[in-house]
Amino acid sequence: MAHAPLPMLPPQRGFGETQRIDAWWVQPLVFITTIVVCFGYLTWAALQGNHYEVAGTGYLSPAYSPVLWGDSHHNWFGAAKPAWLPWPSFLVFSPALLILPFPGLFRFTCYYYRGAYYKAFWADPPNCAVGEPRKGYLGENSLPLVLQNLHRYALYIALVFVVILSWDVWKALWFDAPGGGKEFGLGVGTLVLAVNVVCIGSYTFGCHAFRHLVGGFKDEISKSKVSQVCYNCSSSLNRWHMNWAYISLVWVAFADLYVRLCSMGVWTDYRIF
Repeated sequence: MAHAPLPMLPPQRGFGETQRIDAWWVQPLVFITTIVVCFGYLTWAALQGNHYEVAGTGYLSPAYSPVLWGDSHHNWFGAAKPAWLPWPSFLVFSPALLILPFPGLFRFTCYYYRGAYYKAFWADPPNCAVGEPRKGYLGENSLPLVLQNLHRYALYIALVFVVILSWDVWKALWFDAPGGGKEFGLGVGTLVLAVNVVCIGSYTFGCHAFRHLVGGFKDEISKSKVSQVCYNCSSSLNRWHMNWAYISLVWVAFADLYVRLCSMGVWTDYRIF
C-alpha cells in the first residue's frame, strides 16, 4: 500500500527569524511602552504618599483607594499608621503601598497580560511564528510561573475593588458647601473617576476567569437563563479584553495624575453644576 510522503518540518527559527511580512514587532513594542510608562508612573505616585485627594471635594485617587490608614478624610481605620504594622524606616509611609499589590496581582496573572509580557519582555516568543532565544519550553508548572494559577483567586479581590471604586465615584459627587456641610454636584474629576470604574469594570467582567465563574463551568449553560445572560455579557466584554487591558491601565494612571495635579493646584477642576 502506497503512503504519501510526509512533509519535512521547517528548521527551528533563530531569534527574531520569521516569514511574516507584517510589522509583528509593533504589538510588543506598544505593550512595553505602556507598561513602562504606566506602571513606572503608578509606582512613583504610590511612593509619594501625598496629593492623592483634592480639598473641598470627594476626589480620591484610585491608586490610593481604599485608604486603610492615612492623613485623609477617606481613611478607614485612622490617620496614624498602627505600631504593629512593620514599615522600613527609609520608606515614606504611603497608603497606596498597602493596596496596590492586590489589583497588581490580578493584572500580572491575567491571561492576556501573561501572553503580552511573555512576548514583550521575555521574547517567549517575540510574537507568533517568530523565533525565540531559547530552545526549550519551561511552561507554568514550576516556580515562579506556577503562581500564575492564582489568577482565579485574584479575581475575587479585583471584584471587591470595583465596588470600592464605585463607592468613590459616589463620594466624588459631594463637595464642600459654602455655608458648611456637603452639597451634591458634578465636576470634571467626578467624570474622570466614573470613567475609571467603567474601564476597570469592563476589564474585570470580561476576564476569562469571570466568564467561568458566572457560567462557563456548566456543561449546559442554556439550562440557566441567569447564567447564560451573565456569560453572554461577559463574553461581549471579553472580545475587547486586550483593549480594556490597555485602556483601564492608562486611565488609572491618568486618574491619579488628574487628582494629583488638582491637589497641587496645577490643574483646576471645573464644576459642571
